[in-house]
Amino acid sequence: MVKVVAGNWKMHHGPDAARRFFSRFRPKVENGSVRLVFFPPDLSLEAAIGSTRVPADFGVQNIHWEAAGARTGETSAEMAREAGATLALIGHSERRHIFGETDAEVDRKVGAAARAGLVPVVCVGELLEERRAGRLEEVLRRQVGAFAGSLAGVAEFMVAYEPVWAIGTGETATPDDAAEAHGIVRDALGTLGRAPVLYGGSVKPGNAAALVSAPDVDGVLVGGASLDPDVFARIAEACGGAGS
Repeated sequence: MVKVVAGNWKMHHGPDAARRFFSRFRPKVENGSVRLVFFPPDLSLEAAIGSTRVPADFGVQNIHWEAAGARTGETSAEMAREAGATLALIGHSERRHIFGETDAEVDRKVGAAARAGLVPVVCVGELLEERRAGRLEEVLRRQVGAFAGSLAGVAEFMVAYEPVWAIGTGETATPDDAAEAHGIVRDALGTLGRAPVLYGGSVKPGNAAALVSAPDVDGVLVGGASLDPDVFARIAEACGGAGS
């Protein structure tokens, strides 16, 4: 399986910054050695798509489950698709823990993305206190179980495991930690097929190769390090060099 290298820009890089990013982004990877994915802010999606000079896929960072309606500030999956997105990031830890998104809402968004023809990229992961309490497997199985039914018959999807305690903290799960969690996720997905399971949490050029070389780790979802084109290029190169 070709490794996925995805960048989540969060609330960074407006349209001008997106254009500047791609004017500099030149990863030294062979065509097809990694799959590059970007999740820019909605307002930068068109600029990012229009200025990229490398093969890449683009998605939105969030969607609403309704196709249209009185939902001020929200974006529907259909709108995202029309704007050029092919993927939707769903259930990111910041959506869950800052904005209070529930498992049930994540499931509704997964269904909406699938109906609109977007590839759902669904995030799961445990809090530090849950990990310390030995609840890793319980949390991951609950989160995956909440949306697994909406993926039945879906041709393509991804899951991103992000240990919440390792996001933006400088702490990183070891390759063994990642492999354990990814194995749980893959088992929880059951008969849904071998979808890519990505690792997200303080990914850097220095640890990317070791992480994607671990069993069941099919790529990375990168936050802060994806904002710098040179750093993100080095992560892509490391993942490409680690093999598929």
